[in-house]
Amino acid sequence: MELASPFVRFYEAVVYDVRIGATHISVYMALLQQWNLKGGKNTFYISRSEIMSTAKINSRQTYNKCMNDLKAYGYISYEPSKNHYRKSEVQLK
Repeated sequence: MELASPFVRFYEAVVYDVRIGATHISVYMALLQQWNLKGGKNTFYISRSEIMSTAKINSRQTYNKCMNDLKAYGYISYEPSKNHYRKSEVQLK
């Protein structure tokens, strides 16, 4: 899948979604970057620290809120890892 496709679809959707703020967009862009780096596969794995660094987020609470919001709002599928040594599973919708 081409990078522009999920990027454009996301921005078309969030322009009218008042629940989405700048931090949500930053986290989604970090996820999109990881998706692209991992070959555009539907399911990919992330580490919290990589996403937080790319999204310029310093608070785990903010990260968790944004990820859970994006999941609840239907922008991503997200299964956080319960194991510190395993990465979390994400799908962009």
